[in-house]
Amino acid sequence: MAQRVVILGSRSGLHARPAATFVQAAAHKTVRVTVAVDGKPPVAADSMLGVMTLGAAYGDQVTLTAEGDGAEAVLEELAALLSKELDA
Repeated sequence: MAQRVVILGSRSGLHARPAATFVQAAAHKTVRVTVAVDGKPPVAADSMLGVMTLGAAYGDQVTLTAEGDGAEAVLEELAALLSKELDA
């Protein structure tokens, strides 16, 4: 199992547009990815509702987890995405 911890870079957190950008990116991956924040149970990264309910705010530590072929590369890409300002 691969895992990445990233600091959320969007000033508005994972709300609306940043969440949609992240969910769309995760939905196109061939491995199942989960995302968690501050010890809350992980949710599917390709679920808009799940991601929105995390309540992730700017500067929060977000944990991405994936398993399977290509998991490391997928997490690297998604972690890089979350570290950016996605609401610009």
